[in-house]
Amino acid sequence: MPAKADKPFIPRYQPALFWFGLASLVWITFLLYAGGFTTTIRAGMAFLDWPLSNGSINPEGWLQDKDMAAEHSHRLLGMVMGLLSIGLCVLAHATKAAPLVRKMGNWLVVLVITQGLLGGLRVKLDALNLDIDHNLYAQTFAVAHATLAQLFLCLLVAFVISTSRSWIERNAGFASTPASSLATFGYLACGATVLQLIVGAIMRHAHAGLAIPTFPLTPHETLIPPVFNFAIGIHFAHRVGAVVVTLAIVAYCIRVWREPSSRKALGKSAASLLGLLFLQALLGALVIWKVRNEHVTTLHMLNGAFTLALCWSMTYRSLKPKLDATPVATAPCSDSAGKSSPFGQTAKA
Repeated sequence: MPAKADKPFIPRYQPALFWFGLASLVWITFLLYAGGFTTTIRAGMAFLDWPLSNGSINPEGWLQDKDMAAEHSHRLLGMVMGLLSIGLCVLAHATKAAPLVRKMGNWLVVLVITQGLLGGLRVKLDALNLDIDHNLYAQTFAVAHATLAQLFLCLLVAFVISTSRSWIERNAGFASTPASSLATFGYLACGATVLQLIVGAIMRHAHAGLAIPTFPLTPHETLIPPVFNFAIGIHFAHRVGAVVVTLAIVAYCIRVWREPSSRKALGKSAASLLGLLFLQALLGALVIWKVRNEHVTTLHMLNGAFTLALCWSMTYRSLKPKLDATPVATAPCSDSAGKSSPFGQTAKA
């Protein structure tokens, strides 16, 4: 007898999974701000031990001391983020979500554990604990910790989008398959933004935020500093990176608006992305003009994360039509509203 054909997996919208993921996305905003604020005020070593703080989960006087409050709240928020990630993974498997969603749930747990370990190594390998005359080890793990936070955010964004009704039942808003160049422009914009965030993390942890103390020109009234050292070099690289990111994002938005299908699906998001880009430039200038005000500096970091998250969400959504296994020319299937979807809902298990 011929073998039975595998029944195609048809994903269903699970409201509990989507809203749980969305709540986790809101939570990570507070976590990112707390982490950025801790770095801004240089409070990362308010406690010399890890994972406990002064040997306790509720150290004495931590709410009364600014540095201790920043660092310990960051640790507590991170701990809750770990529990949320485990919850998302368990719920994705329990609700029999799409295979891709379940895999992303697994990776959320892996990344959040790795993120916690990187944060711990940043503390354990600090010069204050090792009694050495440099802090290269701690700064390296601090930059890795900051970078992985952005990648974790992008994974969480993809998880939430993949569990949304728009993704499952409305093909992420696309009426037809966009040209492959749309995703290419998105990848380039996201890649440029990630590199800029890495350079920014290096600059922040090297305490080079005011290495060039004036903006847009240097104190010598030139665009390019006449003298370079590491601090000036990494700061100048961050300014150059801002120009590159601006060009990449503007080019991506233009590409979105050129095609009717992508304009309808992503046009409003593209306008929001340009708004975040403008705000990021303004905050970057204010960091210099306000002499690295702690809240402005932290908001600059947080808005950079928002910019990456939105850019990646647009890029990921543009991949939806290509992830459908059924070609457009075949018989369409109906969504929950009774309308025909131009793409099939079969997905590889």
